[in-house]
Amino acid sequence: MSHILAIDQGTTSSRAMIFDASLRPLASASQEFPQHFPASGWVEHDPADLWTTVAGSCRAVIERAGLRTGDIAAIGITNQRETTLIWDRKTGKPVHNAIVWQDRRTAETCAQLRKAGHEATISQTTGLLLDPYFSATKIRWILDNVEGTRARAEAGELAFGTVDTWLIWNLTGGAVHATDATNAARTMLFDIRSGEWSDEICTLLDIPRALLPEVRDCAADFGRTRADLFGAEIPILGVAGDQQAATIGQACFKPGMMKSTYGTGCFALLNTGAEMVQSENRLLTTLAYQLNGQRTYALEGSIFIAGAVVQWLRDGLKIIREAKETQPLAEAADPAQDVVIVPAFTGLGAPYWRPETRGAIFGLTRNTGPAEFARAALESVGYQTRDLLEAMRADWTGAGDSVLRVDGGMCASDWTMQFLADVLGAPVDRAEVQETTALGAAWLAGMFAGVCPDMEGFAGSWRCDRRFEPVMDAQEREARYSRWQSAVAATMQV
Repeated sequence: MSHILAIDQGTTSSRAMIFDASLRPLASASQEFPQHFPASGWVEHDPADLWTTVAGSCRAVIERAGLRTGDIAAIGITNQRETTLIWDRKTGKPVHNAIVWQDRRTAETCAQLRKAGHEATISQTTGLLLDPYFSATKIRWILDNVEGTRARAEAGELAFGTVDTWLIWNLTGGAVHATDATNAARTMLFDIRSGEWSDEICTLLDIPRALLPEVRDCAADFGRTRADLFGAEIPILGVAGDQQAATIGQACFKPGMMKSTYGTGCFALLNTGAEMVQSENRLLTTLAYQLNGQRTYALEGSIFIAGAVVQWLRDGLKIIREAKETQPLAEAADPAQDVVIVPAFTGLGAPYWRPETRGAIFGLTRNTGPAEFARAALESVGYQTRDLLEAMRADWTGAGDSVLRVDGGMCASDWTMQFLADVLGAPVDRAEVQETTALGAAWLAGMFAGVCPDMEGFAGSWRCDRRFEPVMDAQEREARYSRWQSAVAATMQV
């Protein structure tokens, strides 16, 4: 029993990975599932798809790794955050499709709460902005719009959960209704100071406490799987939301350590230790992790468009066939052209939070071509990351000279990572193991099971694939960033 099964349930697919006791990845399997868009701005998942793709991926990866169920010491779960499900406690049948974190149907509810003066209370209690992104207003929408659910919720017949809770419920055959502190912290119902559900916010949003799961540490006993699922029971011993799991997988355990994950978008988390830093620059205050009852806090900033800008070059402009073509194009770009792309295709994320803003391009000349577009697209990711770092530095002095640990698909581009280091004026460390989200979940479970290293040992085993040191002249760095800021300001005025 020296192997760990990590479940990584994402927005478009479910993945399962097997790690050994040294946390080396041995095998993986994944299954995609469809998205549902019943109205403009609405995004849903069929809850059955989330469960069946996870179960299928787990069975496939165990077989692929050539293991027996008895070889697996524990399961760790990481998941897309904020996505909201409610189901019947007796039958396990959902009352509605899962409402995905991207869904904007409750924007008007949030606007009404803001107009009524509730944003400050919500932000001070939960660390979050009042936004449809989070679970709370999604819960209220289901209770208000699905016939009979409010009465059943008040009678204790229904259960709410984010995706981790839904998976735990199904894995344990309905024996456990629980979540971990990091997922609870993304619901907009959780007091991250006290570590308890907020009665005040539940009352404000008319959400019965009977709906809510028990909140446990990230490394804790979340029950055992049904024996019929995989041939024997397996304990579930680790749970964390995806970005927190990536923070753990990057071994960002000390205050001041920072990670950034570059996928379709980008999520940056800065460990602030035991100090809950209330952002004055529209970042989120959240939990990095909770172990042994001790909460470690973080500042979080999200970028809506990172890897998606490369997809736009491929699918929208059709100037590349594969993402890897952007690097030679960027290297060939005319250095005399100062093209800036503000990729606000779905609005601007932190620290602006302007969902209504749309993208713009500045500095076009008659000679601007695919190479300049590619360079500006890659540079936009670096500039947006600098926006987040500047906000973090303004909020907390401990963010001063942070080394940025990076993972995700865009990190494969050496050119992009070098520009990132240049525009930040700080070193960028690319992780050797890129599957940091699954790795974080695996470590939580393996550590709690006693088969993997403790925190100090795990941190000591973290390996850097390559460090990118800044080489750009400081004057040029600031001139370039100033042009970016001017471009963003102009874009927001349109």
